Amino acid sequence: MPGMVDPVTIGQRLREARRRRRMTQEETARSLGASRTTMVAIEQGQRRLQPEELVRLARLYGISVHELLRPEVAHQDLVARFRLSLERAPDPETLERTIVEFRDLIEDYLQLERVLGMPLPRAYPTPYEIRGLDLAEAAEDLAVRERNRLALGDGPLLSLRELLEADVGLRIFVLELPSNVDAIFSHAEAVGGCVGLSARHPLERQRMSLAHEYGHFLTRRDEARVTIASSYRRLPAEERWARLFAAAFLMPATGLRRRFSDLARSRAATPSPADLLRLSHAYQVSFQALVLRLEDLKLLPSGSYDRLIAAGFKVREAERVLGLEAHPSDTERFPLRYRFMAAEAYVKEKITEAQLAHFLRVDRITARRLVSKLAEAFPEVAREARA
Repeated sequence: MPGMVDPVTIGQRLREARRRRRMTQEETARSLGASRTTMVAIEQGQRRLQPEELVRLARLYGISVHELLRPEVAHQDLVARFRLSLERAPDPETLERTIVEFRDLIEDYLQLERVLGMPLPRAYPTPYEIRGLDLAEAAEDLAVRERNRLALGDGPLLSLRELLEADVGLRIFVLELPSNVDAIFSHAEAVGGCVGLSARHPLERQRMSLAHEYGHFLTRRDEARVTIASSYRRLPAEERWARLFAAAFLMPATGLRRRFSDLARSRAATPSPADLLRLSHAYQVSFQALVLRLEDLKLLPSGSYDRLIAAGFKVREAERVLGLEAHPSDTERFPLRYRFMAAEAYVKEKITEAQLAHFLRVDRITARRLVSKLAEAFPEVAREARA
């Protein structure tokens, strides 16, 4: 009931919900048969809501009462922390709506953990200090150290999202970010590191964006940030560092040198563009990212990528000729652990079907189907459901 959450928090959530619906306080007041001053008082937390008023407002804004009354306020100031980035963003309104969604998903994740008594395990290293160091050398060194810490070896890293969720303890969502935004990142001690990737981007770009944000997490994790797509050069030092780290982490120097040398020996010459394309496919990075990485490692002459493109090399066409199928984008909105916890909470009757649908952002029928699919993949869920 409204008394379980303080009026200021409820007022903030109502104000954000109204803005997402693009309604004015006057329009909301008319729908409720109240005055605008009443709505102002409600949104400022100066007037407590009656239960029936809360239900009517939830219906008006197209949200659940649960969303308004959840006890967690994981990132009450999250939008404010992103304020500087919002001011610089080309599409601040869309980005702000996505950041509010990001915060809501984080809070829902925390509520599922509270319901089940299962806090997310963390394996965070102490933040690394890179100030005053050569950026390229620091990126290579930290990539090796993190690979060693996580026992990853030096080969292609194919399940990056699952690794960073399960072995590090990041919360990673896929969001409808504006097309020119690669990712968003935030961290708070009560919540941990949280990343939002763009659903619009191909898998190779999503992976590079995730590794990029992981680089920031390892060095300056307490700064909320929005990463805007930009050219490869002319970046601020911290962005150059994150890009260098992402390339070194996804394509470690020792393993890449070994594979490149194997190709060169088998060809008795420099590997062909087709060889490089197969190599980029194996690492699940873009052809451009691979060739630029090889240039940085002095395995290819500087400017090789630009010369290939200028000579008319068509990456997509070459992929079709070689039979290299494009890697599908990661469109799974929620982490696997989040989905599993929602299903487990439901079959254990710790949340209702309506709450399940809210957590999974689908209707009730679809929510039940998703639980059935998870039960097939995880037999322990099925056993709980039959018990």
